[in-house]
Amino acid sequence: MLMLTETSARGVRALPAVRSWSAIALLTLLCLTLGGCGTLYVAQAAGGELGVLRQREPIDKVLADPGTPPELRAHLEQVRAARDFATAELGLPDNQSYRTYADIKRRYVVWNVVAAPEFSVRPHHWCFPVAGCVAYRGYFHEARAREFAAALAVQGYDVAIEGVPAYSTLGRFADPVLSSMLRYGDDELAATIFHELAHQLIYVRDDSAFNEAFATTVEEVGLERWLAQRGEGASIAAYRADLAQQEQLVQMFARSRARLRTLYAQHMPKDEMRTRKAAVFYELGSQIQALERRDGAHYTLYDEWIVAGLNNAHLASVATYYECVPGFRRLLQQQDDDLRRFYAAVRALARQPRAVRDAQLCAGAPESAKEESADD
Repeated sequence: MLMLTETSARGVRALPAVRSWSAIALLTLLCLTLGGCGTLYVAQAAGGELGVLRQREPIDKVLADPGTPPELRAHLEQVRAARDFATAELGLPDNQSYRTYADIKRRYVVWNVVAAPEFSVRPHHWCFPVAGCVAYRGYFHEARAREFAAALAVQGYDVAIEGVPAYSTLGRFADPVLSSMLRYGDDELAATIFHELAHQLIYVRDDSAFNEAFATTVEEVGLERWLAQRGEGASIAAYRADLAQQEQLVQMFARSRARLRTLYAQHMPKDEMRTRKAAVFYELGSQIQALERRDGAHYTLYDEWIVAGLNNAHLASVATYYECVPGFRRLLQQQDDDLRRFYAAVRALARQPRAVRDAQLCAGAPESAKEESADD
């Protein structure tokens, strides 16, 4: 999942779960193939996925239509080139995903709900057949996501609702390019495709942190190589600057998460715990705003989080997607930046017990995403 703001085509990415949503798509697959969906939640997932699939049109057909708007035509021409690059140069799956286009006529395709207990930095998990356990639950209708989030809040959870412009079905269906993916610019669009195809290449059941950090790493190296092939040196420099800013933000969240985990382990009255918790989040918000002032930046989504009230769910989201990325970067460097050797090394790790994966990839990440709750 790529984290995005709305301030530039390649602005510092600000929200972990705004893109990748493989688990619910797998639920849909199970529902469609086995029948007897049994719950309203799975039914809405199945209905939403079918709605997206019905709207697909081959990109070649859209480009051949003289009535296609010039702006859309330009985007889809870039998509077609990036999709071919993904297979030829990045070793990502060669299939029908991202070779069709669907105009879904809304800002996001789904809305994810992330939750964490009031006094825990660990995300709540939902477990499903096929997909395993994941740290978010998604809805094709925003109102339903908000209803579910409100119910969790009543139970005492910290919650966050995250709009998602794209998701992966892990190759079970031919995922289309969605209209919701286009507004971030062609470079981010290419990065999104690389990220989602990476999920199709390697996916480990019950390990959101592993899956998302791997896909984020592929996205990063893929976009840089895509820009290099196109001779866009200035864009590469800007992208690296964005990544440096992003790293500062991720570290801010990681340090706050470590402080809160220590706080939550103490035995003190709940009111005092809440006061100290609020102070940590106030400081985090102040740090983000100070970084904005220093860099003359505007991290739209983080600002929305601050206004709504930073909480444990936001920390959990960032941890899931980013705190193990440095480990994957190191692994890529150990393979001399050869992606195919990197994929083989990742597959070998995927076969290891989770503790082994965490020790190699997430060691040194403060209160990292490896600490997902097993009993949620």
